[in-house]
Amino acid sequence: MDFFSLLWIFLIISSLQPVIRQKILESNRFRLLARLEQKRKSRVIAMIHRQETLSLLGFPLVRYIDIHDSEEILRAIKMTDNDVPIDLILHTPGGLVLAAEQIARALKKHPAKVTVFVPHYAMSGGTLIALAADEVVMDENAVLGPVDPQLGQQPAASIVKVLEQKPLSEVEDETIILADVARKALAQVKETVMELLQDRMSPEQAEQLAVTLSSGVWTHDYPITVDEARKLGLPISTDMPQDIYQLMALYPQSAQRRPSVEYIPVPRSRPAESNRRR
Repeated sequence: MDFFSLLWIFLIISSLQPVIRQKILESNRFRLLARLEQKRKSRVIAMIHRQETLSLLGFPLVRYIDIHDSEEILRAIKMTDNDVPIDLILHTPGGLVLAAEQIARALKKHPAKVTVFVPHYAMSGGTLIALAADEVVMDENAVLGPVDPQLGQQPAASIVKVLEQKPLSEVEDETIILADVARKALAQVKETVMELLQDRMSPEQAEQLAVTLSSGVWTHDYPITVDEARKLGLPISTDMPQDIYQLMALYPQSAQRRPSVEYIPVPRSRPAESNRRR
C-alpha cells in the first residue's frame, strides 16, 4: 500500500469521525431519555439549544426556538395519552414568539401533570413555555427571563417610550408605525401570559405577573433567579434529577477552540481525615 492510499484512508476516516461521534451521542441521549421515562412514568421531551458542530467543516450552529421545534413538540404531545404526565427538559435562549406560544398552549391543554425542568436557563420564549407547566423544576443556580417582545433588535417597550418622550412632529413615520406594532406585541404577549396563568392565580395576580414579565420592567436578558421566581408566585422546585445533568453533558458545545473551563469531572468531597483534630 503506497503513501497516497494511506492518505486517502486517513481522509475518509477523518471525514466519517464527526458523523460517527454524532450518532453515538444521539444513541446515548435516546437511552437516557428512555431511562428517564421509565423512572418517572412520563413522556420526556428535551428541547435543548446548544451550539453543536454538525457539518464536515465543523461550523457551529446556533439554535433558537423555531417552528420546527413547535411542530415536533406538538407531535410528541399528540402521541401522549391524556393520563400520561409530560416532562419537558428546557434549555434555550428563547426564539420565535409564535413557536413558543404554540408549545405553551399545547402543554397547558394536556390533562395530566406537566413539569418543566430548567437545568441552566430558559429565557424569553423558554420562560413563556415554563409558565404553562404545573411545576417548574430549576437548578438552584438556573434562571428564567422576561418575556417582553422584541422587534428586530429593539425592545417593544422601549420603542413605545419614544412616542411618550418626544413630540409626535419630531418622530419619523417609520418609528410611529413601529411603535404601533410594538403596542400590539406588548398587549398580545400580556394576554398570552394571563391565559397561561389563569388557572393557577387570581385574575389580579395573573395580570400583575403578566405586566411584570412582559412590559419591559427589566432588560430582556435579566436573570430571574429561583428565589425571585418564587416571590413572583411561580411554582418552583429545586429537586432536579441527576439524570438531567447527565443528559445535558450529551449536548456538547462547539469544540473549535481550547475550552475556557476545565476540571476533573468526578464528585469531590473532603477526606474524613482532614476533619479530625490532631
